[in-house]
Amino acid sequence: MKRRDLRRQKYLSKGETTGRISPKADGSLKQVFGEIGVPEKVEFIPDPFQLKALEAIDKADCLVTAPTGAGKTWIAEQSIAKIHKKGGRSWYASPLKALSNSKYHEFSAIFGAHNVGILTGDRKDNPDAPIIVGTTEILRNQLYDAMHHGLTLPTDFVILDEAHFLGDEERGVVWEETMIYLPARIPLLMLSATIGNAEQIAAWLSSIRKKECIVVAEFKRPVPLFPLFLHPSGTLLPLLSEYRSKEKAQLSKKIGDLIKNRRAGSLSSRSLPPFGDILAVLKKYRLLPAIFFLKSRADCDSSLDLCRNHSISEFRKKEIRTKVEDLDKRAPYISSHRHMEKLENYAVASHHSGQLPSWKLLVETLMTEGLLDAVFATSTVAAGVNFPARTVAFLNSDRYNGKEFMPLSSTEFHQMTGRAGRRGMDKIGFAVAIPGKFLDLKLIAKLIHSPPLDISSQIKIDFSMVLNLLLSHSPDQIEDLLTKSFAAYLLRKKKEKRDKKSIVNGSPHLREGFLHHLDFLVETGFAGNDGKLTEDGIWASRLRVDQPLIIAEGFRTGAFPIADSALLAGIIASFVNEKETDEKIDKRFTPKKLIQAFLGVKKSLLPFAKLMFERGFEVRPLFLRPAAAIYAWAAGDQWERAVLISEMDEGNLAMLVLRTADNLRHIRSLAEVFPEASRAAAKAIDLILRDPVVPFDYPAIHAAPNRTDS
Repeated sequence: MKRRDLRRQKYLSKGETTGRISPKADGSLKQVFGEIGVPEKVEFIPDPFQLKALEAIDKADCLVTAPTGAGKTWIAEQSIAKIHKKGGRSWYASPLKALSNSKYHEFSAIFGAHNVGILTGDRKDNPDAPIIVGTTEILRNQLYDAMHHGLTLPTDFVILDEAHFLGDEERGVVWEETMIYLPARIPLLMLSATIGNAEQIAAWLSSIRKKECIVVAEFKRPVPLFPLFLHPSGTLLPLLSEYRSKEKAQLSKKIGDLIKNRRAGSLSSRSLPPFGDILAVLKKYRLLPAIFFLKSRADCDSSLDLCRNHSISEFRKKEIRTKVEDLDKRAPYISSHRHMEKLENYAVASHHSGQLPSWKLLVETLMTEGLLDAVFATSTVAAGVNFPARTVAFLNSDRYNGKEFMPLSSTEFHQMTGRAGRRGMDKIGFAVAIPGKFLDLKLIAKLIHSPPLDISSQIKIDFSMVLNLLLSHSPDQIEDLLTKSFAAYLLRKKKEKRDKKSIVNGSPHLREGFLHHLDFLVETGFAGNDGKLTEDGIWASRLRVDQPLIIAEGFRTGAFPIADSALLAGIIASFVNEKETDEKIDKRFTPKKLIQAFLGVKKSLLPFAKLMFERGFEVRPLFLRPAAAIYAWAAGDQWERAVLISEMDEGNLAMLVLRTADNLRHIRSLAEVFPEASRAAAKAIDLILRDPVVPFDYPAIHAAPNRTDS
C-alpha cells in the first residue's frame, strides 16, 4: 500500500481531518446530482390546495397548512384582491416586523402603494389604506380599542400569517386573544407551515366563532428534499437508506456502519470545521448557495475566518461591492462593519439576532439576489424570513431555547429544511449533515419524515390583558370570555374523554388568575370594588407593555424624570431589560444625574414593588447598566460607546432601543393625563431611533415575487 493511501486509511479510521479535505461523492448520488438545475419557466398554474383554500374562504374561516414555499402567500394575495375589488378592507398580520415590511412592499407592488398601509410600532404609514399590513400585536390592540369604544374592527378580512405562533411560549397569547376577540362576521384566513393538530384548532375556532373553519392541508414540498452526509474525508454520501419508509427513515448502510464502528468522526478536532474546504465540496457538486445552522452567534461569526480559502470571481466581487455601495447610502454605518471584508471578498456572511437590523437586511438582500455562497446562521433565520438556499447544513441536532440546549423538534427541523430549495430556481434541495460531537444522526434521520408537533394553548393572564378587558367587559363577562380560550377547549375535551358526563365550562387556572389580578387592581386603586376601572385604571390600560402597573405607579408617584427626555429614555430602558446585568460600571459612564434619577425611581417604587411581590406577582429587578447605555445613546454619544457601556451584542442593544421606543410610544399616548410626560416621551423616541438602530428601507428585496415563486 502506498504511503499516501496509508495516511488516508489512518485518517479515515480516526475520522478527523489532518489537512484539506478532498471533494468526492458516492457513485449512488450521480442520478440525484443530475437533477440539479433551474426549472423551465412556465405559466403559473395554481395547485389544487390553493384553489381549495380560495373556495373555502368564500364561505368559512380557513386554516392552511403547507410546507415553506408551497404558495401560501398566493392564497393571501388572491383573497385580498377579491376583497379589494369589492371595495372591502383587509388586514394582514405577521409575527415579525421584518416580515411585515417585506409583505408591505410586495403588496404595494401588486395593489399600488396608495392602497397599502403598514403598522408595526416602528412604522405607521398610510394607516387608513384599504389593505393594512402589520404585526399581530397591533391587530390585537386594535381589537382592544374597538371593544372599548363599542365599535367593530374596520376591516372585512383578516389573515394571520405564521399561525403556528399560537403555540409560541412568549407570544402565543397574542394570537389566541386575536382569534377570540375577532368578530365572527370577519372571515379569518390562517397560514402556517408547521401545525400538527390543525383539525383540533379548527374545531376550537368553529366552536367559539359559531362558523365553520375549514382545514386545507398540503404535505408535498414544492421542491423535493434530498438528505446527504458529508464524511470527514470530504466525500458526500446519501444519509438515508434507499429502502426507507416514511414511517421509519433509516440511515444508509454506509452511515450506519460508520456509526457502528465509531468512525463517523468529525470534520475537525476543534469546535468548528474547515468551512472553506466544505464550501469547495459543495461548490464542486453545485450545492451552493448554502445556509449553515450553528449553535451560537459566536460560532456564526468565527466561521467566516475559516472561509478565507474560498474564492469567487472578480465579477461577483464587483457586483457585491456595487450593491453594498448602493445600500450604504441608506445606512452609512454598515460600511465599517467588521465582517465587510469577508462579505465582499468571499461572498459569505453570518446572520443572527446579535447583529444590527440594517446589517441583517443587507445580508438578506445579497442572499436573496444570489450574490452570496454561504450564510452561517442560528435557527432564528428559519422563522419567517424569506431566506432560501439550495442547501441547508446541520452541524448540531439541538437548539438553545433561551435556557438550555434541547434536541430539535420536528417543527424546528422542518422550518430549517424549508429553506432548502428555491421554488422557481431549484429542481431539488439538499440537507447536509456535517458530523461533530453535537450531531445525533439517528435523530436527524427520524426528524426528516416526522410530522410537525401539536400546538398547545399558551394563554396566560397579565395586567395588560385584564386592564384592557375591563375597559369593555364586566368581571363576569370576562370569566365567560375565558371559557372561549383554546386552553379551556382542550381541557373540556380531555374531561369529556375521561368522563362523558363531566362537562367543564372553563380553565380553572385562567379564572383564578383573572380574579387574582383583579383583586390587586382593586387593592391598588386601579379598579373599584364593582370591578370597573377607576380613572387611573383607564389611562393605565393604554400602557400595553410588559410591566404596565409598575410604570403606571411611577407616573402616579411622579417618579420619572420627565423634564429630561434622555434621562426618561434611560430609566424606561431599565424596565424593558429582561436580563440580569453586571452593575460594576465605570464611573465615566454613569453621570451623577442618571444615578440620582435611577435611585429615586427605585426608592419611589419600592413600596408598590414589595406589595406586588407579597401578592405573588413577578417583580423584575431594575439594573443601571441598560439605563446607562440608553441614556448615553439618547444624549448623543457614539454608537460604539453605547455598545461598550451595555456590554451587549450590537443586535441586543438595538433590540433594547427598539423595545424602549415601543414603551415610550405608549407613554406618549397619555397626552391627556400627563401632557409633559407625553412630550418628553415623543422627544426621547426621536433621540434614540437613529442610525444604525433604525433599519434602512430597501425595496429591491421586497419586490413582488414571480408567480412561480409565490
